[in-house]
Amino acid sequence: MSTLSDDPSGPPSASDDPLSRERAHLAHSRSALRAMREDAENLDIRDVTANWVNAEVLHRQIGERIKALADLSHTPLFFGRLDYLHAPGVDLAEGAEGERFYIGRRHVHDAGGDPMVIDWRAPVSQPFYRASKKDPMDVGLRRRFGYTGGDLTAYEDEHLSDPAEAAATSKLLQQEIERPRVGPMRDIVATIQPEQDEIVRSGLSGSVCVQGGPGTGKTAVGLHRVAYLLYTHRERLARTGTLVIGPNKSFLHYIEQVLPALGELEVKQATVDDLVAHVEVRGGDDATAAVIKGDARMAQVLRRAVRSHVTLPTEPVVVVRGSRRWRVPAYELEQIVRELLDRDIRYGAAHQALPQRIAHAVLVQMERSGEAPDDRVQDAVARNTAVKAAVKAVWPQVDPAKLVLRLLTDADFLAAHAEGLLDEAEQKEILWAKPVRSVKSAKWSAADAVLIDEATDLVQRTHSLGHVVLDEAQDLSPMQYRAVGRRCTTGSATVLGDLAQGTTPWATRSWEEALGHLGKGDAVVEELTAGFRVPTDVITYASRLLPHIAPGLAPVASVRENPGFFEVRASTADADVVGAVEELLGQEGSVGLIAADARIPVLAEALAAAGRTYLGPGEETTAETRLTLVPASLAKGLEYDYVVLDEPRAVVDGEPDERTGLRRLYVALTRAVSGLIVTHTAPLPAELG
Repeated sequence: MSTLSDDPSGPPSASDDPLSRERAHLAHSRSALRAMREDAENLDIRDVTANWVNAEVLHRQIGERIKALADLSHTPLFFGRLDYLHAPGVDLAEGAEGERFYIGRRHVHDAGGDPMVIDWRAPVSQPFYRASKKDPMDVGLRRRFGYTGGDLTAYEDEHLSDPAEAAATSKLLQQEIERPRVGPMRDIVATIQPEQDEIVRSGLSGSVCVQGGPGTGKTAVGLHRVAYLLYTHRERLARTGTLVIGPNKSFLHYIEQVLPALGELEVKQATVDDLVAHVEVRGGDDATAAVIKGDARMAQVLRRAVRSHVTLPTEPVVVVRGSRRWRVPAYELEQIVRELLDRDIRYGAAHQALPQRIAHAVLVQMERSGEAPDDRVQDAVARNTAVKAAVKAVWPQVDPAKLVLRLLTDADFLAAHAEGLLDEAEQKEILWAKPVRSVKSAKWSAADAVLIDEATDLVQRTHSLGHVVLDEAQDLSPMQYRAVGRRCTTGSATVLGDLAQGTTPWATRSWEEALGHLGKGDAVVEELTAGFRVPTDVITYASRLLPHIAPGLAPVASVRENPGFFEVRASTADADVVGAVEELLGQEGSVGLIAADARIPVLAEALAAAGRTYLGPGEETTAETRLTLVPASLAKGLEYDYVVLDEPRAVVDGEPDERTGLRRLYVALTRAVSGLIVTHTAPLPAELG
């Protein structure tokens, strides 16, 4: 493997210099991209739309196209090159001359339509990620490019078809992986590894679950899979929609620039709480009550409670039309109701179907008497006062929030529908201590909102999307999994998580169980064990906790050449913590000060006294403000070049139980990309050795 670097600020290179030629291609590609954008801006649609609605839709589509063609000057337009031995797609026996393709974040073509940059998601780009000496995939040369900002500064060649050249680790690849993390999360499109690429390019029809330890790139893999699926199935997903679900707003803010950088602007992001926001959450549950409410048994309790509103009819229905009276006997009404129950359709759909079924029974009698009623007559009968009264008595409408409120406040109602599912102690745990007058005055918890969402789906079907990405999935309860699963019943899912990082009392015990609750029991479970983010010394130290928090789970093996900076320091005052922060701010990159939630006010005061400004979790770091003060409860999914972890014992003690606390500590220990300082006055947890 050969590498060539050059200083873009130095004198111009000779015309035959490869780096100069690549810079010229970059300049021409940027010009071509500008021309593509100008073409889109200058489109005249005045004579091509039939009405104002079509014009508005087309204007919006053109606007999105213009946004997608934006040239981000600080982002490399292409990051690799493939020189094929033969033309892709042509039989090798024909000896067709090979072609050269530049691989980048989006497609760029010249005025004649010839490609200057190929989208990384195109099939012809795949060998950039998967070709090797053992399987060169008909690629003679793979070239990687190095950049400083948007300026091309180096290239590195790998001759895959040359048996004399030994395989070597890419220095540019290592540099890109270890580049400082300032600002929001960025894409990894230039550094996707073969095992990651297989997941990214897996088909839309199947669901995938990715188990990956800290720094294995599982979040990036999930986001890049969305981008790939949108490229491959654009029209289908434009109709059905895509959604990325994260654990909190800070996390979503941190990752929100990844997909736009890849040209995908329409993917929505949300938390589980956003999905189930039928009521305002103003209250909370203790851990015991939250675990019970999050248990999958609650789905059956709710199902029983909803169906309990159905009453078998005991009286006939008499419909008067003109001078005629049509009587549907009680036994026939009961048969109709039982058929609807047996069909097990949603409660609301059955409520709407019942008057039509009764009306049909009346029409049958009309036809037997010699009349010839049509659909309009059936609709009129279905709206008849007597029919409406019968439906209201037999199959009344159900308000999901009122139903859940009754379950949580009426001990007898709960006992009747939880019999054989929840014992008396469990029922007592979830019952509210005080009566509540109305849905609006109730202090709903996040777990209550999930129950209301379940009840809502029992009444009417939840809209399903084409694809859902669920990140940090290990922290979801079974009922939350069900809520997410309802959003992709007719679509597929990418589930991302790490069992060792489960920090909720209801954390996932196995992916098989979780996928069953999600409704994706046939999903393929993939495991990523190569760590690209966390330095070797840091992940080795953190992995001491694995036998205690996730026995049997394989530790992450860091593939980074730089072992990173790691130190454990005994401290005597908060000033020592601030001193460690000041020390790390002397390095290039972002710095995170992570501490137990209870310690945040104290450390905030210490930083203020030292005149040091800082950001909150999820806020974008800048060259001027590179320090973020992070409560341990919000650290999951975030990353910083350097981390100061304050008082590990306090992080553990801040959780309801020791195991959850150790998992929280594992998360906090693995947020560093380049270096970690652990400061403590109290003894370290024994599990750290």
